[in-house]
Amino acid sequence: MPMIEILPGDVRYPVLLGAIPSPPRLYVRGSLEDEDALAIAIVGSRHATPYGVGVAEQLAAELAARGVTIVSGLARGIDTAAHRGALAASGRTLAVLGCGVDVVYPPENVDLARSIETHGALLSQFAPGLPALAGHFPARNRTIAGLVLGVVVVEAAERSGALITAGFAGDLGRETFAIPGRITSATSAGANRLIQDGAKLVTCWQDVVSELPDQWRRAVRGMSAPMGAPSTPEKESDEGKMLALLAVDEPQHIEQLITHGGFDPARAATALVALELGGWARQLTGQRWVSVTTRAGRA
Repeated sequence: MPMIEILPGDVRYPVLLGAIPSPPRLYVRGSLEDEDALAIAIVGSRHATPYGVGVAEQLAAELAARGVTIVSGLARGIDTAAHRGALAASGRTLAVLGCGVDVVYPPENVDLARSIETHGALLSQFAPGLPALAGHFPARNRTIAGLVLGVVVVEAAERSGALITAGFAGDLGRETFAIPGRITSATSAGANRLIQDGAKLVTCWQDVVSELPDQWRRAVRGMSAPMGAPSTPEKESDEGKMLALLAVDEPQHIEQLITHGGFDPARAATALVALELGGWARQLTGQRWVSVTTRAGRA
């Protein structure tokens, strides 16, 4: 597929990523869909054990089968397992690269990258042709955290790029999760430490979904509310407060909504995308938002 360049403010730009301070321009191969806002990152060690690879593949497959987009970094080990698990479940997956979007690193993942491009997208903030450099990866990890509702760490040593991604998730107001590992395994030392520091311990996909805001939980297949018209967001919830600020015929920029509602950017973006998925709001060009007439009349 041809590469496209997307700037912050473009209607195609991921809403959650657009809400972080100084969001990067993106080079994209493949397709970005509105549904990709329901996304979880699965990251971890490049030197993964068979246990870690199996857990990452299974968790990614179980989430992807329920409509959750899996985001990772195409690295060896856990990242590769996460992408493969999502694809095996016929789900969507996004790979965020530390090199140009036309460069595949590591090179053995060329075939995997092609599959991701067909069933999701390859993304990079680095210009085409740039190689994978050590200095690129912290910025790449911040972009991964910005794209998702939460980050799951599966096997990470005490000094690991996956822990940097989890740290960015916390800074951006996203959820942090970790898979427990053997206390005698250096590969699990970082993940176990995250749990000690307050990350949600994950043993199954339900542990991840249960921590998401209600609007997002309802968007996960298999976790839906009873059939019928979706309920109006509760007035005191972030979604309810945001809906009260929106008007049918007066588009408002996300920065206005953040100011008027007293939201931090990450919470505002999460609430807006949840409203859009629920049919309560619509995004126009330039990150401007309106409420939807048919639903607004019921609120």
